[in-house]
Amino acid sequence: MSTSRRGRLFAALVVPATLLLLGSTAQAATLSPEVDPVAAINADIAQHNHDLGSQIRRVEGDKSTPDTQRAAQQPQPGQAIPGQVLATVAGMDVASYQGNVDWAYWWNQGKRFVWTKATESTSYTNPYFAQQYNGSYNQGFIRGAYHFATPNTSSGAAQARYFVAHGGGWSKDGRTLPGALDMEYNPYGATCYGLSKAGMTSWILDFHDTYKSLTGRWPVIYTSTSWWSSCVSGDFSSTAPLWVARYSSSVGTLPYNWGFYTVWQYTSSPLDQDTFNGAYDRLQALANG
Repeated sequence: MSTSRRGRLFAALVVPATLLLLGSTAQAATLSPEVDPVAAINADIAQHNHDLGSQIRRVEGDKSTPDTQRAAQQPQPGQAIPGQVLATVAGMDVASYQGNVDWAYWWNQGKRFVWTKATESTSYTNPYFAQQYNGSYNQGFIRGAYHFATPNTSSGAAQARYFVAHGGGWSKDGRTLPGALDMEYNPYGATCYGLSKAGMTSWILDFHDTYKSLTGRWPVIYTSTSWWSSCVSGDFSSTAPLWVARYSSSVGTLPYNWGFYTVWQYTSSPLDQDTFNGAYDRLQALANG
């Protein structure tokens, strides 16, 4: 997301004091009545927060156009899930950059599902999580949460536990999606966080297995084919639904051994937009487990 777009998103922002209590522990500990809350949140975001796909766009670019966006919302015959009707469901994903989201507006634009950023590493929580996660649910969305992974800061198990403890859990209510693990380029340094392919596979497996033990569900894995091919050697295709990022008119080659995608992030304009690969009842099935 560009600096100018972030500025526009915050231009008319008013933050209730109670929402600030839901922010990161680091910010909450230093906030005082004299501090401008919007400035404090902006500073926290700049230092600690990266939204889904931000590093993929930084490295690979977002070449989407209105034409590619229209094409991406159509069924992709070559990626059909066996036994499912060729169809798509429109969705989106959000983070603190979007602030308090107008869920009625996006519902009227045809969006029906959303993942909201909950956490990053074991130190950051989205200060707008409650409004985004609960507000979307109250509007009728099928919603889920995601975690931005930093595999060089703590174990996969530690980050899975932190994620579940801060909004990333799952409930069998028919409208809560399994949590998503965001695996992408390192915003702080080496592309693969200093890990070998085997080491990265072990880290993801640690998160994957811990999340399953805590929630009863396997996590969705979000990534790009290029990053995954560079950094991971393992095969998660039999358990983890794939959420792939590619900003083009077709989804392209998928990461290792996934025969189809479940969700496709196809643009970041005017915010991150996604399609579910199937009809609405299959999206409900994903939520139900």
